Amino acid sequence: MNGIGKILIILGIIFVVVGLAFIFGDRIPYIGRLPGDIYVKKERFSFYFPITTSIIISIILTVLFSIFKK
Repeated sequence: MNGIGKILIILGIIFVVVGLAFIFGDRIPYIGRLPGDIYVKKERFSFYFPITTSIIISIILTVLFSIFKK
């Protein structure tokens, strides 16, 4: 039962971080507007794919998870 408690605490922390990112995401500079993010805007169509932002967030999360894994 001890493992379930740890998992629930970690999931709770993840939900809080994601919630804060949604609330304060507009105020974080350069997120979503980095060079390499794909944005296509046509007359009645727009497409946005934040590939560079996704890679940077993935690297940061990988480092954080590897630090907290130990």
